[in-house]
Amino acid sequence: MPRIEIYTTQWCPFCTAAKRLLVTKGAAFEETDVSGDHTKRTEMMQRANGRYTVPQIFIDGRHIGGCDDLHALDRAGKLDPLLAA
Repeated sequence: MPRIEIYTTQWCPFCTAAKRLLVTKGAAFEETDVSGDHTKRTEMMQRANGRYTVPQIFIDGRHIGGCDDLHALDRAGKLDPLLAA
């Protein structure tokens, strides 16, 4: 199974939706809460090409994007192959 990393904040509904989709797919993920942590948020922004919104999702080091991007991959049938890699 690929390594899935997701940067989140505590009260973000988009973070919850992204995590819910990954859970329904049976995908384990590592969550990094950037709430109030400037160092972690800066790290996230550097990895996500300047994006500062959460969630920011990475699969095997590849930047997927946010919640909408994750759901778009799923609708296009492209998420399951990434999760099966």
